[in-house]
Amino acid sequence: MSTKVPQDNSDQEIDLVVISKKINNFFGRLNTSIFRSIQFFLRNWIIVLVLVIAGFSIGWYLDQSQKSYKHEIIVAPNFGSTDYLYAKVDLINSKIIEKDTSFLKKVVGILIPEDLKKIEVKPIADVYTFIQNKPENFELIKLMAEDGDIKKVLEDNVTSKNYNYQTIVLLTNNKTTEENLIVPILKYINTSEYYSKIQKVTSRNVELKLQQTDSIIKQIDGILNNLSHSSKGALKNDKLIYFNENTQLNDIIKTKDALINEQAAHRLELIGFDKIIKENNVTTNLQLIKLGNGKLKFLMPFVFILGFVFSKFFVAFYKKQKDLAR
Repeated sequence: MSTKVPQDNSDQEIDLVVISKKINNFFGRLNTSIFRSIQFFLRNWIIVLVLVIAGFSIGWYLDQSQKSYKHEIIVAPNFGSTDYLYAKVDLINSKIIEKDTSFLKKVVGILIPEDLKKIEVKPIADVYTFIQNKPENFELIKLMAEDGDIKKVLEDNVTSKNYNYQTIVLLTNNKTTEENLIVPILKYINTSEYYSKIQKVTSRNVELKLQQTDSIIKQIDGILNNLSHSSKGALKNDKLIYFNENTQLNDIIKTKDALINEQAAHRLELIGFDKIIKENNVTTNLQLIKLGNGKLKFLMPFVFILGFVFSKFFVAFYKKQKDLAR
């Protein structure tokens, strides 16, 4: 005996009819809304056109005023002058905040001080150079890292100020030239009677080291030449010469090699010692765009029109509710 209940096809047909009516009603309301929107804009086309023009103009002006330019100077502070560099930059930045254009123009030498918005120093984290041939620096980092995150230690103000290279970052409202901005700032920073004396003494000491090293290398060359002549004389008798380890010939050669490397390092030092704060690279006029990413001239008309539509709907809603409240 079959227990299946026959399906009620009429219920399914009713459901389909209801769904069909709802879909038709939805598209009908959608078409009505679109038509009313078109009517709304046609009735107010003059206002909409004015808002588009005004929004584009204001947006274009804001795009231009929001632009700023970044300039970077990679420098190497010599003679332990890193703290001096930070102090000088902080002084200039404080004058920018105070809008002391007289100081910036007359003392620092910036041609258009009104354009300068900010100046700061950022370290270039080069931990490998920081610990290279400096066991004490490596031990210092290890000690500081025991109580905290190594990344924070490397970025810490105390550690970062001891890196070989620093970056001076400047922000201006408009494009500028190296002669009008970078050159006077570097000249101002490099003006220090105290560090100028240290510069002269240090440079002289390095030159003396080079002279003494040259003398030692010549003496080593003399010893090696004598040994070479002795070995040639012995070879005439077809005999091999074996140097005793006690002659320390290998140590002499290693010493000469170390002295040559030391000379090379000192010569490189002298190249950078011509200034207290030595600039290594200068980059100017890197454009920065803030709010809207330069697209406010397109966003502002949309905002104005949206505000106008909202105000119209708000007024209509208020009037309708006021009439119902009577």
